[in-house]
Amino acid sequence: MKITIVAGARPNFMKIAPIIHAIERQKIKDKSIKYRLVHTGQHYDKNMSDAFFRDLNIPEPDVNLGCNGGTQAEQTAAIMVAFEKELIAHPADLVMVVGDVTSTMACAIVAKKLNAKVAHVEAGIRSFDLTMPEEINRMVTDTLTDYFFTTTELAGANLRKNGVTDDRIFFVGNVMIDTLLANRHRFKKPKIWDGIGLEKGNYLVITLHRPNNVDNELQLKSLLEAIIGSSRGIPVVFPVHPRTAKVIQSLRPSVSVSLSLSVPPSLIPSVPQSLSLSVPESLRLTEPLGYLEFNYLVKHSKAVITDSGGITEETTVMGIPCITLRDTTERPETITIGTNELIGTDPSAIKPALDKLFAGKWKRGGIPELWDGKTANRIVQNLIILE
Repeated sequence: MKITIVAGARPNFMKIAPIIHAIERQKIKDKSIKYRLVHTGQHYDKNMSDAFFRDLNIPEPDVNLGCNGGTQAEQTAAIMVAFEKELIAHPADLVMVVGDVTSTMACAIVAKKLNAKVAHVEAGIRSFDLTMPEEINRMVTDTLTDYFFTTTELAGANLRKNGVTDDRIFFVGNVMIDTLLANRHRFKKPKIWDGIGLEKGNYLVITLHRPNNVDNELQLKSLLEAIIGSSRGIPVVFPVHPRTAKVIQSLRPSVSVSLSLSVPPSLIPSVPQSLSLSVPESLRLTEPLGYLEFNYLVKHSKAVITDSGGITEETTVMGIPCITLRDTTERPETITIGTNELIGTDPSAIKPALDKLFAGKWKRGGIPELWDGKTANRIVQNLIILE
């Protein structure tokens, strides 16, 4: 069986790593299974791409398509054109896509048009919010998928409602948790730790990158001020996504110097002086961190405030309180079972959530079924049966 595995963005790398390791173990017993790793280049910041291959012991990709930048439509088109050439030159029996980024959808479309089977890892999750590009990516990908590997029973139920038959759905668990559990002993203290005097359990971590939170200067400013104003003076560490950096630099141009982020001046919007952001001592801005460093921060934090989906899964397994600044989630199990709470995007909701945290009233949470570090093995064993 020839498998092409596609990765394009930071979340993908955590998902493909254990699958590649499981395939490599299987190859020792069964030489007939082969894979080719295609990096679309969707994420091009070195800390959001190259560092992950190093940290997670992923082999260098067989090809990097270099499809970075542009609008959603431009990037989708670029990936489709480049991946079509790649797949024609290197045919595969099965194209495996993971997650819900632009590369996931674009490569699934190309694979089906070239008559290759498609396997989708993390299939069936739904937020039912069509304002999110990721939700559209999920829906389109799952329309074209042949084999669905799901993280939860709820994801399988979502697929069955759309007419997918049971023989094509495989409840295997969560590959991101495979990566987390396999690497937790390797988490390493980031350089900023000693430099800013962080103490275990006595700081917050923020990640923000969703358009409705960061593209509007007033919204981002209001969220940050609400977090800072309710954090009771403890440090707030903010690894800044490149998308978010553009707006922060417009609010506080001097921040660009301390962040050392490569953002062309033409991409930094001009905003009224009334919107300028005052950066207090407690807010610590840093560049994006590698996987091992970032999860060290999360593991030892008091709580995480985020609009990411994957981070809510990791905090659930690590038992770290998580506050999600979104109105919907495609990972409801992190709320019903885990440590996550969905509070919406209204900045006024932040203070009550943090008051609850500081009062010691946050829920303890549990771990969803099959989030046990063995998901990739189950995926590969199912692929062998399907062959």
